[in-house]
Amino acid sequence: MLVESLFFQRRRFVAQVLSSGLLLTVMAGCHHAPSPDVMATVNGKEIMRTEVEKYYQASLGADPQEPSPEQADIVRLNILHQLIEDEILQQRAAKLNLAATDEDVNAKLTEMKAPYTQEEFDNQLKQRNITLEDLKRDLRRSLTNEKLLNKEIESKINITDSDISSYYAAHKAEFNLIEPKYHLAEIVASAVPTQQASSLQNRTFSEADAKKKIQALYNRLKSGEDFGAVAIQFSDNSNTASNGGDRGFIGEAALHGDPEAYNAISKLKPGDISDPLPIYDSAGPGHRIVGYAIYKLIAREPAGQRELNDPRVQQTIRQLLREAHAQLLKNAYFEMLHDQAKVRNYYAEEILKNGAK
Repeated sequence: MLVESLFFQRRRFVAQVLSSGLLLTVMAGCHHAPSPDVMATVNGKEIMRTEVEKYYQASLGADPQEPSPEQADIVRLNILHQLIEDEILQQRAAKLNLAATDEDVNAKLTEMKAPYTQEEFDNQLKQRNITLEDLKRDLRRSLTNEKLLNKEIESKINITDSDISSYYAAHKAEFNLIEPKYHLAEIVASAVPTQQASSLQNRTFSEADAKKKIQALYNRLKSGEDFGAVAIQFSDNSNTASNGGDRGFIGEAALHGDPEAYNAISKLKPGDISDPLPIYDSAGPGHRIVGYAIYKLIAREPAGQRELNDPRVQQTIRQLLREAHAQLLKNAYFEMLHDQAKVRNYYAEEILKNGAK
């Protein structure tokens, strides 16, 4: 009886193993390749073709010339790459409970709508071929990334007095001004589309639009609003807007390249702002207006050596070191997050497969 009992136990065990193996085989067969609508996955989160196409169409703008198939694929690959990197950041922010709230999004949206009537705002959305929900989604992503990087990078940077002294000693000649320099800030209204997908205020599409916008912003400044705050909210120059429009010090010779701007700026006193001035695509006959700008003169510096004890020198060096350190840390941070993520780019695989035929 004991031998018979052991025999039946062994048969049940073998049956369970075979049954489990069959079940695993069946389960493995259930993992189908994603549908053609899925272009990539990030830790299992799908990035859909419709999302990539929306940004692709926006990137074409009003250009009537259709790109070649190869060029179109390159643009789509670049857009998909950015969406993958953005999704990695979004997931990291969610893990740290740093996602932007509805209140954050609505506050930013209110700022963006301020220079426009409702009709003008709706027209801007229509020209970009996006909905209000699309814009809110992009704003949420942008604000979430900002929160994440402030928490993980910016808050951890510490520039010491020793760092500043060392930099000055190694770059003292750079603080010997061979010509007068003008410390300027600017607010720009562009007459050409930009490629910044998340900022509606950075989208003006004609000279008339730009002129109307810059005049509205000029009126706000004359009514007492802070120049830096207006620049952050509404300037179309993404390179300076985040710094309140600050362009740093510009040599007098460089300003001579735009005589109209130089004539206006040279008459300003520190703290004054210029009237709205045109921005040209090039100097000389036949140039066209590509936007308008308002300039603020922060300071005018005569030629000569600037010493380390000058607070402005210290602030300039501190900012330079901070920006350089932040960029290094961000690059390393992005690489670390990417290494930790499980990414599958089906679109890239598809292109390689088709190209090998």
